[in-house]
Amino acid sequence: MTSKYIFLDVDGTLVSYENVLPQSAVEAIHQAQANGHKVFTVTGRSKAEMYKEILDIGFDGYVGGNGNYIELADEVIYHKHLTGEETRKIVDWLLDRNLEFYLESNSGLYGSKNFRERGRQTVQSYVAYKGKDNAQDASVESIFPEMLFDQNLYRDDINKISFVLESYQDYLDAKEAFIDYQVGTWGGRGEHALFGDVALANITKETAIQDLLAHENVDPKDTFAFGDAKIDIPMFNICETGVAMGNGGDEIKAAADYITDAAEDNGLYNAFKHFGLIWFILFD
Repeated sequence: MTSKYIFLDVDGTLVSYENVLPQSAVEAIHQAQANGHKVFTVTGRSKAEMYKEILDIGFDGYVGGNGNYIELADEVIYHKHLTGEETRKIVDWLLDRNLEFYLESNSGLYGSKNFRERGRQTVQSYVAYKGKDNAQDASVESIFPEMLFDQNLYRDDINKISFVLESYQDYLDAKEAFIDYQVGTWGGRGEHALFGDVALANITKETAIQDLLAHENVDPKDTFAFGDAKIDIPMFNICETGVAMGNGGDEIKAAADYITDAAEDNGLYNAFKHFGLIWFILFD
């Protein structure tokens, strides 16, 4: 079988929404690699959120910040991030509006002064939105276990800035204030969104995969993409086969070539087996 390039979203795809990594997913990745395939993560997470449990799997490469960073076998292909001046401008705007936020960089996650307290309610709503039990037990510490506080917020290595929406108007105002940037929402649909975020424009998971394939001289027909959310759909535009997780939203399921089981129900393993990427069965 021709070697395939397999691109995996992380949250809701590789790991469950409670950050649980199924052993079946690890087995699927290792078996696929043993069969000559290459496996990459393509995630909104910055390198600081790629915790040891995930990195120890041993991927062939990593795309982070929803496409602003590419690393292959410990070689950095590129890193496109906000400048110190851009970060200061966004941080000052958020502080002026009394909005709590956190900075996402490869060196760490940096929370604003009151993000730990104000963010608790929002992360609980996020877990509940994903349809999971015990949402009331979620906290900023459980969702972002290595977030740093009381740090300098004027940094020059920031990939993206996420902020708590006190109202949908905060997102609309941010979009108007930062017209030259990519301003979005996450953690809910439309006016029910929980977070806003600001990042560099014209960077997506699709553009990153396209650059990675060009660097490796790989034909897109030899690729698979796995995801669970709307932001993963651009991967399907460049990859030959798009796979939506069973726990994914309606939009990505409609865009997918195949729908597998939920992440926590051996979704990756079952899809790898379905497409013949692996064949040794352990998790039936």
